[in-house]
Amino acid sequence: MAVVNPDLSREQSMFARGARSVAGLDEVGRGAWAGPVSVGVVVLSASSCSSIPAVRDSKMLSKSRREALLPAISSWALDAAVGHASPQECDRHGMRAAVALAAVRALEGLTTVPDMLIVDGPLDLLDLGVDQALLRGRNGESRRWRPSVVEAVVKADQHCGSVAAASVLAKVTRDRMMRSAAESFPAFDFDNNVGYSSPTHQRALRGYGLTSIHRRTWSFVDSIPWMSSPMSPTTTQR
Repeated sequence: MAVVNPDLSREQSMFARGARSVAGLDEVGRGAWAGPVSVGVVVLSASSCSSIPAVRDSKMLSKSRREALLPAISSWALDAAVGHASPQECDRHGMRAAVALAAVRALEGLTTVPDMLIVDGPLDLLDLGVDQALLRGRNGESRRWRPSVVEAVVKADQHCGSVAAASVLAKVTRDRMMRSAAESFPAFDFDNNVGYSSPTHQRALRGYGLTSIHRRTWSFVDSIPWMSSPMSPTTTQR
């Protein structure tokens, strides 16, 4: 399969329509068993669209390449931020709401609200019937953080430079968080699996059980023999 290099055609079309700033947004950690779900947002100005770092969807890059790209992304972007929803919030609210909550926190971390936003996926994750009270800004405003135009683009992380950059930013930030937790949970090998399934992670769960940073309502809990009794119901989350 041919590798697709992201470009800035979508962003440039937004500037042509009158935007003063355009942002790309992407999430990482949705499928992890431990740790937060994280959302990155990268904001571009019109002048930023004259060039692009060698970004791709973070899943297509090695750890060393993602780390090396971070300074270039920081220099290129007008603004950038990462928001997180904790494992407990993933359990309490479900993944869709947790991703939206992390996205709001990322947008709140910006110095200004971008005029237009590109979201990876078929749907606007900020407007999917999620309880709007949950997504209120930290000062109580319901939509202060929301750009006036939000466009959901399928495979935007493969095609749109700002979204690819956001995926790299979110991935590097989340991976660093998980590696910083590794010392507290040495049996789980978070240095290498950063909270995702791996043979070592699975063995540690069977031997030690859930840690304080595991998601407790995910289906993997059913594979822990002493956690899967009728007294400990679980639900399937992806």
